[in-house]
Amino acid sequence: KMEQNGTKENGRSEETPAPGPPQPVHVQDIRFTKIFIDNKWVQSSRGRTFATFNPATGCKLCEVEEADESVEAAAGRRGSAWQRMDACSRGKLLHRLADLVERDRLLLATVETLDTGKPFLQSLFIDLDGSIKTLRYYAGWSDKIHGKSLRVDESFMSITKHEPVGVCGAIIPWNFPLLMFMWKIAPALSCGNTVVVKPAEQTPLTALHMGSLIKEAGFPAGVVNIVPGFGPTAGAAIANHMDIDKVAFTGSTETGQLIQTAAAKSNLKRVTLELGGKNPCIVFADCDLQLAVEDTQTGAFYNQGQCCTAASRVFVEESIHDQFVRLSIENAKKIVVGDPLDPLTSHGPQIDQQQFDKIMDLIESGKKEGARLEYGGTPVSNKSLFIQPTIFSGVKDHMRIAKEEIFGPVQCIFSFQSQEEAIRRANSSRYGLVSAIFTSSMDRALSVSAALETGTVWINCYNSLHAQTPFGGYKMSGIGRELGEYALAEYTEVKAVTLKLKEAV
Repeated sequence: KMEQNGTKENGRSEETPAPGPPQPVHVQDIRFTKIFIDNKWVQSSRGRTFATFNPATGCKLCEVEEADESVEAAAGRRGSAWQRMDACSRGKLLHRLADLVERDRLLLATVETLDTGKPFLQSLFIDLDGSIKTLRYYAGWSDKIHGKSLRVDESFMSITKHEPVGVCGAIIPWNFPLLMFMWKIAPALSCGNTVVVKPAEQTPLTALHMGSLIKEAGFPAGVVNIVPGFGPTAGAAIANHMDIDKVAFTGSTETGQLIQTAAAKSNLKRVTLELGGKNPCIVFADCDLQLAVEDTQTGAFYNQGQCCTAASRVFVEESIHDQFVRLSIENAKKIVVGDPLDPLTSHGPQIDQQQFDKIMDLIESGKKEGARLEYGGTPVSNKSLFIQPTIFSGVKDHMRIAKEEIFGPVQCIFSFQSQEEAIRRANSSRYGLVSAIFTSSMDRALSVSAALETGTVWINCYNSLHAQTPFGGYKMSGIGRELGEYALAEYTEVKAVTLKLKEAV
């Protein structure tokens, strides 16, 4: 039997039994389920909670306090002690937070797997490693953010200062809850801002655990606030709030449009949007074929295809097309679908029934519109959220599976004859997030990369994301950049100060 005990002071639910078989992490280890404001755990002002579930089993993990008016209490921290703190001290606290994440990495990875359904080893070695590296990268930037001195003429000199934007709202998605939490808070805190975070309602648990580590690390009260809840309430409150100066959002293009509208109608707050993708991979006949097969398929199926970077459209040169399809089918048969907590598993469930139904509808549309189903395309069982990795060939550009973001484990393979054709078709999308090129010719790789309308181009690799490298999209894939030095510009205001100089004697 699993039980959950705790006190109001530490944010644990009083008593929330969870059904189902025992898990490797007991439910009492999921301790933080309340709203985190001013380094305190508080209850919903309306006394409301919502359940979060394990998508692999359908079992309820716990009840979480639902934020509504809590956003009001979490905002309005301009001119805070955090902003005035010595920059080096801010960096030390970010390093201390990274130390605590390393200490709790096994627990955090397990909770992340229970809440999202992603395979445990991916949570441990991808999400946790990326989270820690992001914190440490921006900890190093804290005391290196500076402006310039500009000699205008003999009478005037100007200097520029990079000042914190103020209060930053962060609305994070369910597919990478912990990693996106870090992508948002690390650059914001490094620059001296305070943050209000709304985790996705499907996956709030690792964000709330981070609240406990932020407090333990010694961050001043009010620097990071975490308000679990729903998009139309807590998320909309952040986008519309007059005391929030910037909002950073990762999620669907449709929701991003709503957030940008709300930001414009409220106080013209800054907006960073990391949105959808329908990402092209171009596989030329001179490539390392096995590498191309493995990397494009990892790109298509990683995290059950629930990635904005998913390798959605694979354009293969006609002369190697049939061989590429055959090898892709052989590779897909090696994928282990099963319990995400089993170290042998490489493919887990979709996040919820709504996402499952959307993916299955798009798979059916591919069949009806004439694409050739080469592998998969069916649920693993009648009572689960697991979908077999699915491969279509003979996909045409007009089909729904070629145009819509599936956000599921579906690989679409196209054929092309010329380089010019491949570039034209790759760019014929409203999205422009990432792309990839597989070729042995660096001249070709560089010329094609220059022609592709995406924020990231990978050459002979896929999903190669690093804290040092900026990430963001063209067109309807977003606004602004995350990660790297470029993200600092999204969290600072540039102030010009001009001085009148005395004439030299």
